[in-house]
Amino acid sequence: MTTANETFLVVGLGNPGPSYAATRHNIGQMVLDHVAAQTGGRFKAARRAPAVVIEGRMGPPGAGARTILAKSTGFMNTSGGPVSALASFYGVDPEHVIVVHDEVDLPFGTLRLKRGGGEGGHNGLRDITKALGTKEYLRVRVGVGRPPGRQDTADHVLAPFRPAERKELDLVIDEAGDALELLVLEGLTAAQQTVHSREAR
Repeated sequence: MTTANETFLVVGLGNPGPSYAATRHNIGQMVLDHVAAQTGGRFKAARRAPAVVIEGRMGPPGAGARTILAKSTGFMNTSGGPVSALASFYGVDPEHVIVVHDEVDLPFGTLRLKRGGGEGGHNGLRDITKALGTKEYLRVRVGVGRPPGRQDTADHVLAPFRPAERKELDLVIDEAGDALELLVLEGLTAAQQTVHSREAR
């Protein structure tokens, strides 16, 4: 269970600009935009990092945790610098960094929570691991599925969602936001039990 004096840095991965906004690679930022809309928060330029942030709390008043929502204003493969700078500025240890990102190794809409592990060819995760000097940060993995046929993985994640996927996208983003809140408020094990058992049904 999270205590009220803990601080989490929650990073939604993506690329900048309108041409990338609706692509699979940007689903991490879509989740943070959804959470921000629910809480009424507005992103503002971060100090000492090329990013935008919302400083707030997640959970009921007087409980939960101080939470910094962050989106880099640079490209995916340079995510590490902003994440490291923000973690340092806000005094957040790597174990309290949460990265929300697209995951091609999970079917579309599947959610998985974990700490550490490999990057699976994800350039954003690879750069964050390098910058933080550890893999032991938390991840909210949002499934976007494997590329069809012989399509290149990079082309797949940089393409918009298919029409059938777009019909389900709002629900997926909403559930990812709920999973993120559970992770912050209840801790990894309890959140995994809830989110992963829901997926298994």
